[in-house]
Amino acid sequence: MTGYGRSEGQVGDKKVVVEVRSLNSKQLDLALKTPQVLKEKEMAMRKMAATTVGRGKCEIAINFEGGTDRRANINQGLASDYYAQITSLAKSLSIDTSQSDLLGTTLKMPEVLQSERGSMGDDEWAEIKEMVEKALSAFNNFRTEEGKKLDGDLETNINQIADLRVKIEPFIGERLAKIKERILKNLDQVMESKDVDQNRFEQELIFYLEKYDVSEEMTRLAAHCSYFKETMGLDSSQGKKLGFISQEIGREINTLGAKSYDADMQRIVVQMKDSLEKIKEQVLNVL
Repeated sequence: MTGYGRSEGQVGDKKVVVEVRSLNSKQLDLALKTPQVLKEKEMAMRKMAATTVGRGKCEIAINFEGGTDRRANINQGLASDYYAQITSLAKSLSIDTSQSDLLGTTLKMPEVLQSERGSMGDDEWAEIKEMVEKALSAFNNFRTEEGKKLDGDLETNINQIADLRVKIEPFIGERLAKIKERILKNLDQVMESKDVDQNRFEQELIFYLEKYDVSEEMTRLAAHCSYFKETMGLDSSQGKKLGFISQEIGREINTLGAKSYDADMQRIVVQMKDSLEKIKEQVLNVL
């Protein structure tokens, strides 16, 4: 969801520059930085951005270079009244005003200087709106190019996990063979005791072997990887769904690691986790 777009143009005596930039975020977090004269148009710009941006921490900045959207006025009647009262007060207090800047003091009095905000005409707004649309279009083009690279990275990493899953299968068979051999070896020693409860022994043995069974995890991991790639091929925004699927993939990988009890399997699990972390970072950039 990172992106950048820019457009500029001339509106009246002002050069207008529009910039759109965004960073990763789970929801749409939109900030507008505009001149005061455009405040009344913020709702319209928010609707435009919501349709284009989708989600992300986005900022739209509009700057005017040259010209002004405000006009200063002096309230002459109020200034004259202030000046007369200040002069009268000075005389009544026998204060020499020859060295005083009475005009400067008067201009600093409340409401003497007033500024009026200029209005935005329909024609001017139409031009600025077109610039915003161009900046949003450039922003989307930027994200499209980034998305193509991201798609390749995501596919590489999910395929890496799927390939590592295949590589782990031979170690599962070898591991079970080692476990059976160790159990049988220990069994001879246990059976020498005449006080062994055969039913309890069989129950414990079944429970022990179930702790090593990863067939369900392997099946679900394959299904999640296929679903992830299937979701990547959809046209609509699927960033959140890909995030949820990656969480499910992580659960299966973690369970595989917990049940492996084998150095070779654990090394492959670590490689899976490395690829998954890259996927989680990349999914944040998917709408």
